Amino acid sequence: MSSPFISLALIMAVAAAAPYVASLIPGRAVPEVVFLVFAGALLGPHMAGLIDTASTAIDLVSDLGMAFLFLNAGYEINPRDLGGRYGLHAIAAWAVSLLVALGITSLFMAERFPGQAGIAFSICLTTTAFGTLAPILRDRHLMGTPVGKAVSVYGAYGELAPILAMALLLSTRSTRATIATLVVFVVVCLAILAFPNIFPRFRKRVGAYLKENAWNGSRPLLRISILLMVVLVALCKVLDLEAVLGAFIAGFILGAFAPENHELEEKLGDVGNGFLTPAYFIISGADISLSAAFQDLGLLVGFIVLLVLVRGIVVAVSLHVNPETRPLHKREKYAVSAYCTMALPLIVAVTDSAVESGAMGTQTASVLVCAGAITVLLIPLATSFVRIGAEAKADQLVVELASEKKPFQEVWEQHRALLHEDQERFEAAVKEQREHGHKLDSFEYLVTGARPPRRQDEAAPAGDGQEL
Repeated sequence: MSSPFISLALIMAVAAAAPYVASLIPGRAVPEVVFLVFAGALLGPHMAGLIDTASTAIDLVSDLGMAFLFLNAGYEINPRDLGGRYGLHAIAAWAVSLLVALGITSLFMAERFPGQAGIAFSICLTTTAFGTLAPILRDRHLMGTPVGKAVSVYGAYGELAPILAMALLLSTRSTRATIATLVVFVVVCLAILAFPNIFPRFRKRVGAYLKENAWNGSRPLLRISILLMVVLVALCKVLDLEAVLGAFIAGFILGAFAPENHELEEKLGDVGNGFLTPAYFIISGADISLSAAFQDLGLLVGFIVLLVLVRGIVVAVSLHVNPETRPLHKREKYAVSAYCTMALPLIVAVTDSAVESGAMGTQTASVLVCAGAITVLLIPLATSFVRIGAEAKADQLVVELASEKKPFQEVWEQHRALLHEDQERFEAAVKEQREHGHKLDSFEYLVTGARPPRRQDEAAPAGDGQEL
């Protein structure tokens, strides 16, 4: 058996185990991507050396996984939500974040990150991992809710704007040449969008064929979707642009051609989430040197703190200023700001670009990628604590443990049972509200008490029904 298949077997073993491991944590507070990244780091060349990231085949699997991650992220976003006042506030928030990041880097970190390295570091501070966020939002029933919409809009600009900034600010070519290549890319994308209207007879024939045969054994609609992604990624490679740009825009275009096609979304998810995307996270993690990352704790912790200041707080202020998000409950604003601070895939892309150009060392890149992975661990925990901690009556748990009136195991089991009971009621409330055409999110569930009635034989835990 060849070495790439051995590495791939280990990668898929981790990918298969990660969802189960994540399910063991109450409320799925830690997303499986955390286990994927850190398992990759443990199995990678810097630790066990069992995954060969230098293999061309493994590198191709990683690139395809990245492409599917951003394709699905682009397809998740409704382009109509990105316009208007909502979109203006989101893009303005990102621009302010970039200016603040550039200012902090030039004033306090110029020696550590000079020139192009400083620009790359600043761009990393403005990113939002929406591709990683989307499955978390789905698991937590936030898609289509006010929180989901806010995260989608601010997160979309938190991915798209840094990609464009990478093309403009990190390019080794002149600004004029970079703009010219971007114009060529935009023209090709517009031509793809206009193609069906230019050839209406062709559109009619292909449309009729796809309507009848979209999901037969050949899956032609899925093949066309993947073709679109590969063509735009290949175009980016030819034009020396970031491949993530092609994959992300392919998702947008696909959304224009097949809006809200849930079956297509499911099939793309099968290919991406079932194989390529988890492999991408594991392979990306394999490039992390944990020893180098934790030897530079100042940069590791400092980068996470700066992410909160530069991205999280700016988004929080924007949510308060934006008339469309101002009515959100404080828990919802907190959640949106926290989710927008999650950063990983684009940090990998930005640091890879900086390392390839010689602007940044591999050890520094490892620290930043590791910090990004830690945000994917901490942010879901911090946001789930708002609901899960309340459901499990965490304050009472601490008091009861401190009083030592009951054995630790008994107290723990009682409060864990409260969590599972309330989680079941939350799932039932989501289902009931969906039947009435309303999407209920966990924050609204807490604030309004929109819960189905308890069974008569079910005792209500103390404090239930109070606003938290």
